[in-house]
Amino acid sequence: MDDPPVFFHQPSPPPVRDLIATSPFKQKHIVSINQFTKADVNDLLQVASSMKQAVESKGVLDMLSNKILCTMFYEPSTRTSASFDASMQRLGGRTIPISVAHSSTVKGETLQDSIRTLASYGDAIVLRHPSNDSADVASRASPVPIINGGNGSREHPTQAFLDLFTITQELGHVEGSTVTFLGDLKYGRTVHSLSRLLAHYNVTIQLVSPSELKLPRHVRGELEQRGVRLVESEELTPEILGRTDVLYCTRVQQERFADPAQYEQLKDSFIVNRNVLRHAKSSSVIMHPLPRKAEVSEEVDSDPRAAYFRQMRYGLFTRMALLAMVLA
Repeated sequence: MDDPPVFFHQPSPPPVRDLIATSPFKQKHIVSINQFTKADVNDLLQVASSMKQAVESKGVLDMLSNKILCTMFYEPSTRTSASFDASMQRLGGRTIPISVAHSSTVKGETLQDSIRTLASYGDAIVLRHPSNDSADVASRASPVPIINGGNGSREHPTQAFLDLFTITQELGHVEGSTVTFLGDLKYGRTVHSLSRLLAHYNVTIQLVSPSELKLPRHVRGELEQRGVRLVESEELTPEILGRTDVLYCTRVQQERFADPAQYEQLKDSFIVNRNVLRHAKSSSVIMHPLPRKAEVSEEVDSDPRAAYFRQMRYGLFTRMALLAMVLA
């Protein structure tokens, strides 16, 4: 008589409240993508998915009703600033947004002293600052968690988390995909963080930029050391586009250039329009951390592959998940 068949069941993922209660992000500074493992990131994505369902069904939760979030942006921001504010409020918490132009920074107060001040009033601080070392400086000074909202041209970890969540929601998977980064890869902190995050997965990364704006050597070295398959080009060829599952466009950042003439020379190096996208897969996803200038034509907005406005909405759910996992 034949033996009965044996069925192997995948263990059910732990409930979201358990993930939050045992969170590796709990009371941690969120300074760099390199702090976290693939398992940590997957837990965050699972909580983000649950936040999406909760917001769509309930609107506002009461998870952080006893918490206050301070935000301080030394550089302009629309999406990061507003989405952290909205995320905290949708979790039932409150925010104290600080305008640097009207703060004691104009009187010469140091970053460290500003951080110590805000830590006296809030349970966590979201910081954006033009210095590459700012997140490290702030985390050493702060007794409450610092969440890096962008430190110079170095990193933007929460953008990378929401970008990865966007890929999972739009493409349905990360493993086995080909991601093409286009534009300013030298100063693009979102590219630096997302490429490091993607190194946890079996992906191919295509790097397309002018020679002057190539991915920094140390970031490329990290990716190669971790076994990421890399393709580099100074042209967005039909072949590169035809292999692409995710086209991640970036703005050439005028504020990072010491030489205005070089910016003018490079600013329109790549322009994605309908004609360019004739060579892209019908299933591909077009992303952009925004703001944009001419690098993605407005005629692309109506293309169903254009995910950059949906990407903003995914950012709400991802930052809600992160705040819950840090503070709840």
